[in-house]
Amino acid sequence: MTMAAFTLAFRVEEDDIDRQGHVNNVAFLRYVQDAAVAHWRAVASTEVQAAFTWVVRKHEIEYFRPGQPGDELAARTWVGEPSGATWERFTEITRPADSQILVKARTVWVLLDAATGRPRRVDPQIMGVFTAENAEDAERKRD
Repeated sequence: MTMAAFTLAFRVEEDDIDRQGHVNNVAFLRYVQDAAVAHWRAVASTEVQAAFTWVVRKHEIEYFRPGQPGDELAARTWVGEPSGATWERFTEITRPADSQILVKARTVWVLLDAATGRPRRVDPQIMGVFTAENAEDAERKRD
């Protein structure tokens, strides 16, 4: 089963800039989360989205370069290996204009049953949501 990557393009807003004049670390964390949520919404059906939700267990972020006001950035994200009710997700935030990697992140997400709020094992149904074939179908629907 081949898992697909998802890319979210966005522009750095003035509110994301800190006193040092570059993108604040918290804004980068928000970009990582926004990319994960956008990926889920792009590939999961409304029924699956209604049945399951995700919460973060852990974030690991490595900062390489600052983002600047007005930068056009891209957050590329993909899932790694599931383990029980957790699933790791990777994200790289780049500046396509100069091909620079600004941030790399690894997040561990916990799958929850939306009705009970209890952890739910990541099973083949959920893994299937993130396959390359499903992502291609979602991309065609967006176009």
